[in-house]
Amino acid sequence: MALNPTDYQLFSHQIISWYKANPRDLPWRKTKNPYKIWLSEIILQQTRVAQGLPYYNAFVSAYPTVKDLAMAPEEEVLRLWQGLGYYSRARNLHACAKVIWFELGGNFPNTFNSLLTLKGVGSYTAAAISSFAFDEVQAVVDGNVFRVLARYFGIETDIASGKGKKEFEALANTIIPKDDPASFNQAMMDFGARLCMPKNPSCDICPIQQTCFAFKQGLVNSLPVKINKTKVRERNMHYYVIRCGKNWVWNKRTAGDIWEGLHDFPSFEANEESKSSKFELPINESIHLFPKKYRHILSHQKLNVHFSKVEVPEKNYPQLAEWCENQGYLLVEDEKIDQLAKPKLIVNFLNDAEI
Repeated sequence: MALNPTDYQLFSHQIISWYKANPRDLPWRKTKNPYKIWLSEIILQQTRVAQGLPYYNAFVSAYPTVKDLAMAPEEEVLRLWQGLGYYSRARNLHACAKVIWFELGGNFPNTFNSLLTLKGVGSYTAAAISSFAFDEVQAVVDGNVFRVLARYFGIETDIASGKGKKEFEALANTIIPKDDPASFNQAMMDFGARLCMPKNPSCDICPIQQTCFAFKQGLVNSLPVKINKTKVRERNMHYYVIRCGKNWVWNKRTAGDIWEGLHDFPSFEANEESKSSKFELPINESIHLFPKKYRHILSHQKLNVHFSKVEVPEKNYPQLAEWCENQGYLLVEDEKIDQLAKPKLIVNFLNDAEI
């Protein structure tokens, strides 16, 4: 769709006008504080605003400054993040806060390129912080922006490809107005999230409907183009919920797999014979299988999960404690379970089992 600079100006003007006429009352839009803007952007990656807002408020309350976050124990940060998923975001958030406080003297980098040096900050987040906090003319390109640009300009390049990413970023940086980059970026993201949605977009009330290529050509449901090349892995997991009096056996997950740094139970995978054959319970007691089977979906994995409860007599506590030490498991008392950072799957099970 060939447009000239006047058309670009009209597009950005209409988008910004819609945004200012339909504002959302969001706390991170009322500040130029780069810490709070950065915090909101990390939380909102892969997360809807309605879900992310309570977490943002909780983090700002617990850690009002980057110093507070840098000084916090990782376990505490992960516990506060619990339920948001994509826990590498929380670990990167914490690591990044330490770099800003201990290495940069508490001063946030204030340009797009310097922000890219921070752990967990990619081009999207760097553009958001630099434009919202420092008014740098740098376009934000996320899933919402891909969708709006692809539909409006009729772009069929695969948004998941390196070529597509460069093409859309170049277009967005051509369109963005130099005098109000922050409003344009917020407008584009809001427009995609609230009007130009992936399914059932609100074309009937869209202010740019008449000049939208996809609408005029009947291609709204065909754009943007995304060719998913990621293979989804299926895993069959079986957890043992082992209890001895007031103590429960927990496992802290290490690097190299899902949920690094979070806590779950001892387990084996039924489709991995090597792990299954080596897993032995500490006491040969009766095992009670929980009737509910869980299906948990991650970005690139699907988990089929069973839980079994194992009751160990209190007289066997020394034997259990020795087994836990040898296996690297933790013995945690009832009242301390809530303090553990846990993946949502485990939280759901605990609620269902009333543990």
